[in-house]
Amino acid sequence: MFAPLTSLWRGYRDSSLILRVTLALVLGAVVGLVGGPAVGEALAPLGELLMRLLKFIILPIVLFTLMAGINQGQAGRLGRIGRKVFLYYLVTSALAIIVGLTVASLLSPGEGMSLEGAASVSVPENPGILSVVLGIVPTNIIGAFAEQDLLGIIFTALVFGLAVAGLRQSETHGELGERLAGLIEALNVVTLKVMSGILHVVPVGVFAIVAGTVAEQGMGTLLSLGDMVVVLYVALGVHLLVYIGLLKGFGVPLRAFFREARTPMATAFATQSSSGTLPLTLDAARRLGLSRGLYGFSLPLGATLNMDGAAIRIAISAVFAANVAGAPLDFVSMLQIVVIGTLISVGTAGVPGAGIVMIATVFSQVGLPIEAVALLTAIDALVGMGCTALNVTGDLVGTALIGRSEGERIDESGSVEAEVASHPEGP
Repeated sequence: MFAPLTSLWRGYRDSSLILRVTLALVLGAVVGLVGGPAVGEALAPLGELLMRLLKFIILPIVLFTLMAGINQGQAGRLGRIGRKVFLYYLVTSALAIIVGLTVASLLSPGEGMSLEGAASVSVPENPGILSVVLGIVPTNIIGAFAEQDLLGIIFTALVFGLAVAGLRQSETHGELGERLAGLIEALNVVTLKVMSGILHVVPVGVFAIVAGTVAEQGMGTLLSLGDMVVVLYVALGVHLLVYIGLLKGFGVPLRAFFREARTPMATAFATQSSSGTLPLTLDAARRLGLSRGLYGFSLPLGATLNMDGAAIRIAISAVFAANVAGAPLDFVSMLQIVVIGTLISVGTAGVPGAGIVMIATVFSQVGLPIEAVALLTAIDALVGMGCTALNVTGDLVGTALIGRSEGERIDESGSVEAEVASHPEGP
């Protein structure tokens, strides 16, 4: 009686995850267009289930992956990796804004449009970089875990991971440290086991989320602001080519990289959440063979701070607003956007509606009309999908590049080998 169902489940389970996610994206778009808002609303619980499961696993997978990684490496290497990660995120964010400004200046989105009838928009306050930096240290560990404050979780994992590493080197508490390290390793393995089960739900949730998004946005919104959407996706494609160039330059096999990166990329596209996709991004880095001490630190940090897609969105939105206002940007204004946009991408980390906060802050700094933000909110979901996918891609690219600079080699099978027996402890 249950044989057909069992056979169907086995076929689903054994098929490629990226194949299932791709089919879910296509079917979701078709169902959303045909079924309309009613179907999107009916499928919403399935999408909510996926997001809940991904958020459910974020805390243990970040905490145990990073703590286990620290106890496999050396403190000096962790500091060196940290400097490289921050430098990469800063440089690529600035480069993303330059790419966005260049593409938008060539294609001129918004020409011929006007601000007549544009609604006012309420923009959350920008907390500033200093507030974000202070917020890295949680006042309450339980609160940081409950609120899924990624920066707070990373700080906690670093502090306690280093403490366990110190115990292992202690003459009096060495045995206790080894037991704790073994327990952390076991918890990490259990977390990965749970994660493997959650992966089976991803295609179903992606289908529901895409159907709901397409049903809500419809074709009308896409057609009315289509030039802005097209220009943004062209810029995202150009920046993806920049990533490919960097990967080739550092000797990272493109086939192996995109084989593992495509699932978190597609999931980020559907969910529009870098932090929600983080479990899949961490799993992709693990499958690539990168060291846990590297990706356990760089990817959670990148999900919070590194937003190349959002940086491109800032640049194109600025050109769009300037064209709508009939006052094209000059070179000085573009330079201001590069500097301010790069810093703002860090200063708005973790803020609800961060994309709008960044755009509005840049607009106010360079004298662009805030009313244009109201026009841009109409296509928020459509542009957010591509931007989030690029954000996640940038995190993985940076992790792979830093891995190569640390002597890790990713071969076509996705395994990693140390090219050097040791690495100097200096910078």
